[in-house]
Amino acid sequence: MTPFTYTCNPSRVLFGPGRLAELGAELNRLAVRRALLLSTPGQAMRAKTVLRQLGDQAGGLYARATMHTPTDVTADALAQLKAMECDGLVALGGGSTIGLGKALALRTDLPQVAIPTTYAGSEMTPILGETEGGRKTTQRSPKVLPETVIYDVELTLSLPPGLSATSGVNALAHAVEALYARDANPIISLMAEEGIAALGRSLPHIVRDPANHQARMDAQYGAWLCGACLGAVGMALHHKICHVLGATFDLRHAETHTVMLPHVTEYNAEAAPDAMRRIERSLGVEHAATGLFALNRSLGTPGALRDLGMPKPGIEAAVELVMRDQYWNPRRPERIALCAMLGRAWAGEPPKPG
Repeated sequence: MTPFTYTCNPSRVLFGPGRLAELGAELNRLAVRRALLLSTPGQAMRAKTVLRQLGDQAGGLYARATMHTPTDVTADALAQLKAMECDGLVALGGGSTIGLGKALALRTDLPQVAIPTTYAGSEMTPILGETEGGRKTTQRSPKVLPETVIYDVELTLSLPPGLSATSGVNALAHAVEALYARDANPIISLMAEEGIAALGRSLPHIVRDPANHQARMDAQYGAWLCGACLGAVGMALHHKICHVLGATFDLRHAETHTVMLPHVTEYNAEAAPDAMRRIERSLGVEHAATGLFALNRSLGTPGALRDLGMPKPGIEAAVELVMRDQYWNPRRPERIALCAMLGRAWAGEPPKPG
């Protein structure tokens, strides 16, 4: 056993069907008198239902959260938060809404409850990514970690199979990268393996039968573990590439992670053999990258960056940004190899060494 450092991020988790009913009690525990409820426009109707359930504890609704957490949206939400004199935050939705909650918590240090309706896993991390002027930056702060996370499977049943699949693979990517992170440790590696296995077995069931409660709960469990992995160790090349692509070309977050995951896994395969063995064991496959690529195909997820709207001439510009401000990675980023890898991802080709 080699020496390691493990930091446990504190958060309270309520997991199980019907746990949304405990939101009011949880706000009382956090001494929140008036909570600002956050959502995307698409989740506004559901958010209004929760708002009515909260009664006097509801301070208002901000339903304009959007992907990549633009700073101008955060500024707008912050103005509404102050105008309504709210002293707590409730983020209901996926990564976009939870990202907005984190951005507001960073600026106000108010307590927040996250209620995820997708499998992004962002609710379990002290990481905030924000976009301004077409550039995405990330930071870590304990101030952005939600005090409470409520996982209620009933809130995920309406998530379409396609979105369920890409959201789940997005979470899975957190665990894959945690296995070869610079500060990886045996505790997080165990969690990563379990998270990968849970999502690998549950997502195909959800795609075939979206009403499968057990598969939905299994996916929530996997997303929780994968998010916790991302929150405990550093990010590497996969997240760097996805941040660049998302901010530069306004690509959808989960779909970008889904397309890129097999390719970056292959890029790092020789440099991180133990991580590859763990992925293979968790998914029951012979080769990590091709196994992930096959999983994506079985789920019917987008297979190419061009299908997400990325222009082919953008490949060299993306590589330039990745090279300019590098994240640590087990294999050194190489310009020619990255261009070739992104070329394959753009075209939807299988991953291959290079």
